[in-house]
Amino acid sequence: MLGRPEYRRALVFCGLIGIPVALIAFWFLVAIHELENLIWTDWPKDLGWQHAPWWWGLPLLTVAGVVVGLVVTHLPGRGGHLPAGGLHSGGVTWQALPGVLIAALVGLPLGAVLGPEAPLIAMGGGLALLFGKLARAPETPSSTALLGAAGSAAAISALFGNPVVGAVLLMEVAGVGGPQLFAVMLPALLASGVGDLIFTGFVHWTGFQTGSLNIGLPKPPPLDWPDVLWVLVLAPALAFLVHWIFVGGRYAARFVTTRTVGNTTLCALGAAVCVTLYAIATGRSPAEAALSGEAALSGLAQDPHAWPVGALVAVLAFKGLAYALCLGSLRGGPVFPALFLGGAAGVLLAPLPGLGLVPAMAMGMAASVTAALRVPVSSVVLVVLLLGNVDTVALVVLAAVLSFVLAQRLPQGPRIPAFDEQPGRAETAPEAATARVKDRSAPQDGG
Repeated sequence: MLGRPEYRRALVFCGLIGIPVALIAFWFLVAIHELENLIWTDWPKDLGWQHAPWWWGLPLLTVAGVVVGLVVTHLPGRGGHLPAGGLHSGGVTWQALPGVLIAALVGLPLGAVLGPEAPLIAMGGGLALLFGKLARAPETPSSTALLGAAGSAAAISALFGNPVVGAVLLMEVAGVGGPQLFAVMLPALLASGVGDLIFTGFVHWTGFQTGSLNIGLPKPPPLDWPDVLWVLVLAPALAFLVHWIFVGGRYAARFVTTRTVGNTTLCALGAAVCVTLYAIATGRSPAEAALSGEAALSGLAQDPHAWPVGALVAVLAFKGLAYALCLGSLRGGPVFPALFLGGAAGVLLAPLPGLGLVPAMAMGMAASVTAALRVPVSSVVLVVLLLGNVDTVALVVLAAVLSFVLAQRLPQGPRIPAFDEQPGRAETAPEAATARVKDRSAPQDGG
């Protein structure tokens, strides 16, 4: 394969594409980070509040629902894949880029309980295809797959700060193997590495922050038998809860296929009500139950005592419900809310006999993100990167495997509309029967 001149040219082109894609991904993440701080921190303080008032999320998420609903019904690509279907590495063309960007740049800062990783993957792949078209590169199925994978890898490495995580995640999401794996992943790994270099340099040169995966957990004590015994109980329990959140997201996805703008707005308003109830019940900022949870996860790890038991129970309940509604209606990624819910559950359960903060958060995050994504290897790599140590790798692996096996065996819920299926399209009886058979045999489908 490496002996073919066209493959070597494609490899070089993919490496070059990683540069502009990483630059655009950098400013995309900066924009989301700055807008979230402006809307949820700076504006409330400028108006005289210590933190955002309890009602703050109601108008914001309503606007997010209206805008995303309009994007879904009027722009090519429908704003990207539905997050209730997990992560997807393909299917978004360069024509879909405006919708993907608008849905993400409006929905995420206004409080959607979703992360930026899915828009980044879609944006990276779409930009790579656009640059290929501008450069008049040959358009074949194989070249399109290579360019899309390379662009997505370059963009996602900007978020995770590690080219290996981006490449492994795309490998598992794409489900390729054998010679096809080598053909697709070599350009993706090259573009991911180039993108990571560019991204790291811009963080240092500009001083802007886009978030960090280093959540600041202390070094854990040596693992003991109670840690292993607890993971056998807690990991399946957390996987069960996260799985049913995703089933709820699938029902929300079916709900918004008719009267898309109105029903998307209703789902977003429902998420806002959950955020509001959390703020009323705890007296804390509604931002803790809104947004992706990426920033809150660091605070949770570094100062767990700032979260009383009641606040932890409330954030698990209300953020979990808001997460389900956003999964089926808005646009974004499922990774960081799942990580936050797993981390919060870990902090809540850490006082159990023989357990500790770091092992509890490690198994919680591993179980929840694996149940959400169904990509156990990538989940292990991501959680180990978050932990910043390798002392708990055994627990992380065990939690991920248990979570994956259980989530695969549970009922998967209703079919998610295919990516190219028009909103509002009624499903006929034969189609419904076919979909039910498909859902029994395959845990995930295009969304």
